[in-house]
Amino acid sequence: MQQYLPKAAIRGIGQRERIATGPLDFTAHLSDRRKAFIRTRLSLFAVRIGGGKVSRMSLRHLRVLVAAITALAIAACVSAESWEAVRVLKDIEARGGPSDLKAITPAPTRTTVSYRRDDRASVADLYEPHQPIGAGLVLVPGFTPQGKNDPRLVDLAFSLARARFLVLVPDLQGSREMRVRLEDAQKLADATAYLAERKAPLSADNVGVVAISYAVGLAVLATMQPQAKDKIQFLVGIGGYYDTTAVVTFITTGRYRGPNETAWRTAQPDPAAKWIFLASNINALSDPSDRRTLATIAQRRLRAPDAPVDDLATSLGPEGRSLFDLLMNARAERVEALRGKLPAAVRRQMETLSLKNHDLSNLAGRLILIHGREDRLIPYTESLSLKAAVPDTKLFIVDGFSHIDTADVGIIAQLKLVDAIQAILSRRRSLPQ
Repeated sequence: MQQYLPKAAIRGIGQRERIATGPLDFTAHLSDRRKAFIRTRLSLFAVRIGGGKVSRMSLRHLRVLVAAITALAIAACVSAESWEAVRVLKDIEARGGPSDLKAITPAPTRTTVSYRRDDRASVADLYEPHQPIGAGLVLVPGFTPQGKNDPRLVDLAFSLARARFLVLVPDLQGSREMRVRLEDAQKLADATAYLAERKAPLSADNVGVVAISYAVGLAVLATMQPQAKDKIQFLVGIGGYYDTTAVVTFITTGRYRGPNETAWRTAQPDPAAKWIFLASNINALSDPSDRRTLATIAQRRLRAPDAPVDDLATSLGPEGRSLFDLLMNARAERVEALRGKLPAAVRRQMETLSLKNHDLSNLAGRLILIHGREDRLIPYTESLSLKAAVPDTKLFIVDGFSHIDTADVGIIAQLKLVDAIQAILSRRRSLPQ
């Protein structure tokens, strides 16, 4: 039932022209005959349930009826400004399949472009909407060997382009190598400057960035680069973080807490999270043997979370052992001490990537955060902490939303995602009258 209702509800939302605007009567647009039918069916079900006699047929009818009425109720609660956000959400969920948004908008085109900033050459994919451009958008790839060509990312870029964004997806080495590279913050800043400085007709005087997961940190660092700090008008962070030490504590011990909290909360982190973190920090080690050994350990545990690794761990030198011990630790109170034993290069990288250590005042009023309450890679409290550090941040905590997957979210969560998308769409330049 939980999976049935959202689909029916959102389908109901799409019937804009037939929705009543009254706050209570969500059947106002129906004929009197149809209203009478619904009242009669509700009465019958009330009698059957109240009398303790619920037939298999009545339950099936009840499920259909509740779905239909819930759809109407939700539709009555959604403002007229949200309809486009609903279509964008459903298009994202449809990926390459049919959707209402695809039916009413021209197909965007994707081309590969190259550009240079100082001595840095870059390549990116540009998605042209073939509509009046509302804003430019740099879409940051996550960790995927396919980088900017990952099919999920391509589909998302097309959906955003259909929503009148001129979308640029840069090719980032760290994305393809499944690790965080501080150099990629510079690359993101270059991409933003390139998009903002393009000439008409493919130009955008309002540029934003959308980043997912660990890339949120790189995107924030990009806003501090001289070529981009005055050009990035808004930043959207999905499943991002604030404090790298807090993230390490969660992925190794399952403990997390929100801003100003002292008591620990507990959840089950994704077993892969710590090994992704390991892979991101291996290159900071100076010992080639430790780098090779830890890479093998990460590969084993990513394939099978319980794979034996003691045979490899015994050959680690002091640098590699310190990083391995941090990841194998299961006690939250030991994290700080173990982090202090890491090689200086690893500590510096963690400290630089930790947004907690930076002045974020330049992001005031420009930050939109979306985080799943059930996120098992980065706890949602990280977005709570980031919001607390940046005034006038819009934050959307979505129940049932994991890290980036919307498949299992319920009705209320769907509406929260619609609100989040509407906040992003509101950053565009208005269409000419």
